Amino acid sequence: MTAGTSVVVERRVAASPGRVWEAITDLPDLPRVLAGVEKVEVLTEGGFAVGTRWRETRRMLGREATEEMTVTVCEPAERYVTVADSHGMHYVSEISLRPEGPALSAAATVLRMTFTARPAHDRKPGVVARLLARFGSRAVARALGKDLDDIARAVESRM
Repeated sequence: MTAGTSVVVERRVAASPGRVWEAITDLPDLPRVLAGVEKVEVLTEGGFAVGTRWRETRRMLGREATEEMTVTVCEPAERYVTVADSHGMHYVSEISLRPEGPALSAAATVLRMTFTARPAHDRKPGVVARLLARFGSRAVARALGKDLDDIARAVESRM
């Protein structure tokens, strides 16, 4: 994967978009939902909206990596976009939800994650950039797919 290239993964979740949205925007609960997330520190007050910021700590390549995320687009129960700048890289992540099934029941949701990384300026690449360079888009897709599996497991187990 080269910088500026996007990786996209999708998964069907047996729950309504509203239930999935609640799970993915409950920032203090993310470490329980996503196995790869060790800690979340919410930096802003109020509900999940444009301008919401948090620090998310994950274990990647055997090391802890902490990134500060900022919501730049928020369309409740439809999609949100976050950006992060770290170690010379600019990351953009989009999570979108599409109802699947009869319109009135929306018994399932297609959850899609898109991740893009590009150089922000001339600096040493961070952990995520090294992951992208070393393992390519397939490894990133596997990691994102694991997040989607974790979200589905968390939401579907609450039924």
